[in-house]
Amino acid sequence: MSKFKYTDFEKQMNSVLKHQEELLAEIHFPSVSESDACIAKTEALLSSLGYQPETLKKLKLVSPVKKVMVVPTWEELCAEAELHVGTNCELESIFSEEELRSNELAIQQLNQEFNTIHQLDAFDIAISALASIVGATVDILLVGIPEKSSTGLKAGPLSNYIRDYFDKKFPEEEMQKLANSKVSKVPYDAQDNRHTQIYVKGLSAYYHRLLQLGHDPLLGFVFGVSDILTGRMTTIDKTGKIVSQVMKNYADRKEADIFKALAKQIMHLKSDVTTSMGLPVPLMSLFNLLQFGSIGDEEQTIAEIVQGMYYEGYDFIHFCSMSISAMLVEVIVRLGYAIKHIKEGYSIRESIPLSLNRVKHPKLATMLFIGHAGATAVNAGKVYFTQNPLAINYPQWIAFAKYSYSQLKWILIDKPKLRNDYVLDKLNDELNAIIEENNATFNVFAEEYTVVFH
Repeated sequence: MSKFKYTDFEKQMNSVLKHQEELLAEIHFPSVSESDACIAKTEALLSSLGYQPETLKKLKLVSPVKKVMVVPTWEELCAEAELHVGTNCELESIFSEEELRSNELAIQQLNQEFNTIHQLDAFDIAISALASIVGATVDILLVGIPEKSSTGLKAGPLSNYIRDYFDKKFPEEEMQKLANSKVSKVPYDAQDNRHTQIYVKGLSAYYHRLLQLGHDPLLGFVFGVSDILTGRMTTIDKTGKIVSQVMKNYADRKEADIFKALAKQIMHLKSDVTTSMGLPVPLMSLFNLLQFGSIGDEEQTIAEIVQGMYYEGYDFIHFCSMSISAMLVEVIVRLGYAIKHIKEGYSIRESIPLSLNRVKHPKLATMLFIGHAGATAVNAGKVYFTQNPLAINYPQWIAFAKYSYSQLKWILIDKPKLRNDYVLDKLNDELNAIIEENNATFNVFAEEYTVVFH
């Protein structure tokens, strides 16, 4: 019994092929020696009748009347085949054991050819390893761990440089004026529970930006804009409770126009970015929902750990500092891939490493996964040895999670499908070449016939 489940058309095709193979087997094709003997016998007969080769060349041959060749329809072919061989033919029955082994070997070679295209060589691995080392080194030596000091938050040299850059770009005096201006006043910016109708646990000058979704650099453009339009405040308090309430005392801060609300949201985030308790890391507010875990000597939950990290200076500016090490991994891998690709003979346009499409750039996504996996592993070691959650490189872990998902999906789903498509494309190319050759042969053969298609 066949291990394949054929469609109705494939069953018809198998029957036709089997029947035609049997008809071909019944035809006796003379060997070369038989053909030579027949020609010699014919020449001897003509010579005995007085015809010499020179005489034959002078004879004017009369063109015979063309015979009629009737080409049956597909339905007629199927009916004739099913009459002789039935409808349960297996494709394997057409081939000999040696041919089946040869076919299997050809498929294996095509699979290996596909695997070779996507397999990393020593240079690819070296590029990924270099990216990991550079990213991890920058994270350890230059990004550092934020600490509160008498002169403000301090961390590694790179973090300090970026924080100073933000301070110069957004001077405290200008930001204070902006914060007091009506253009940046928003209804969700309550610093405590004096103006709330529903009590929000933990709402204070220190934590209100972490609890209010409007202050999140990403979620703020959804919840913050919505709160400005509706005059509400949406929070996730320190216990993980989600509260959305109307802020009656801040009704004058509402905006009816969505574009004005969006502009006000941007202005408000800008005014808060360099404050002592600045904007939280993107999506950091959602960690207030994780009210589980027993971490450290104090057996804190994940939410409590994150709240403590924010209090100690793990804010949006530090997030920007941490992002540089992850960005370096991206730049080194993509740039190295492009240079190697160009040296292999590809054009500059084909080597631009922006797309992660595995057909255009078979190895790029895997190289990025290795690069970020190495940098993330080093950061995990940094957290383990320092026993300090502030050492977590949040952007690096996000990149690792993204590429881990992509790599897992590639291995389990995309790669088998793409490999199958690759093999089928190669087989179809060979089949099309055979069909073209057969059509050419038929056209030459049909010159002596009047062809009638049913």
